[in-house]
Amino acid sequence: MKVVIIIPTYNEKGNIERIVPITEDVFKRINNYEMEILVTDDNSPDGTAEKVIELSKKYKNIELSSGMRHGLGAAYVRGMTYAIEKMGADIVFEMDADLQHDPEKIPNFLAKIDEGNDMVIGTRYSEGGSIPAAWPIHRKIFSIFGNLLIRTIMMRFWLHDWTGGFRALKKEVFLKEKDELTEFKGYTFQVSFLHKAVRDGFKIAEVPFHFGERNIGDSKIAPMSYIANVLKYVITARIKELVFGKFGKFMVVGGFGFVINAVVLRALVEGFNFAPVPANLIGAACAIFSNFNFNNLWTFGERKANTVISYFSKLIQFYATSAFGVIFIQTGTIFLGDTFIGRQYYFIYFLVGTGVLLTWNFTMYSVVIWRKSRR
Repeated sequence: MKVVIIIPTYNEKGNIERIVPITEDVFKRINNYEMEILVTDDNSPDGTAEKVIELSKKYKNIELSSGMRHGLGAAYVRGMTYAIEKMGADIVFEMDADLQHDPEKIPNFLAKIDEGNDMVIGTRYSEGGSIPAAWPIHRKIFSIFGNLLIRTIMMRFWLHDWTGGFRALKKEVFLKEKDELTEFKGYTFQVSFLHKAVRDGFKIAEVPFHFGERNIGDSKIAPMSYIANVLKYVITARIKELVFGKFGKFMVVGGFGFVINAVVLRALVEGFNFAPVPANLIGAACAIFSNFNFNNLWTFGERKANTVISYFSKLIQFYATSAFGVIFIQTGTIFLGDTFIGRQYYFIYFLVGTGVLLTWNFTMYSVVIWRKSRR
């Protein structure tokens, strides 16, 4: 398999002549992959491209892709497209030229790929990773809390570094997401790429690393406009997920089931003098059957049961997980209220129990019943 390390550059002549020999030494220890380097230069006026051409005479596994300067995202899209289409890459890396990304970690990334992961993220913010001790306190706070804010908004706490640019990914990940990445620049490119890969079910792992100090050239710190664009992206993406994604569909289906449950409950209690607990169990059984079929066909339609056996297998799992929530969470709340407070508020107990039940149901449906198969 062929691996291409993509290094985007703009005025990085001094750094490119340092990082290439170091990276080539790392390549000598990698035996199960064909390793190459692609420098994607944004027409640097300092002679970066000429230095790459000079290095390519010594190292025959280096190529250059030059283009107009349209930002980091455009450079990577151009580079990954070139690496896959022109160089035959199976795996591509994102790696900075300034040695802030340690080339010695390349084998660790490839080991994670060998384990079956589709994308590997270098992380500065989990155990074993770090940022420079010499950074001023305001930059440390900005970096750490910026990533924490993104993780909190996106609700994917298991991914620790959303803005970092030290990554490895299979070509299938890029080809799947390419058309949605062309509009993003800077940090927004990194955040959006990772988010879309997570959204589409690619298996992602992390490699902790120490983020080094830049010693040559000017740091490409993102301007405030990029930061504002990142916040705009994560907030908008999360709202879309909640409203139009699976959770939004789940809420619509659950709302219809809630109506069924509530109508049966009130009809049995007020029309037929049933006790609230058995009346709720009957109403819930009707709602569960409705919820299963709508979730199977719509909410989790891409993972729906396609055979009679899988349909009934999922239906049994659905009733089991839903019954647990209905009996112990929803009906349990009604029972406690009915016993210790009084029957006159039975419908309020029902509403409280249903609210808690939502979280349980969505988690179980996503993780257990319609879980994504590993790629």
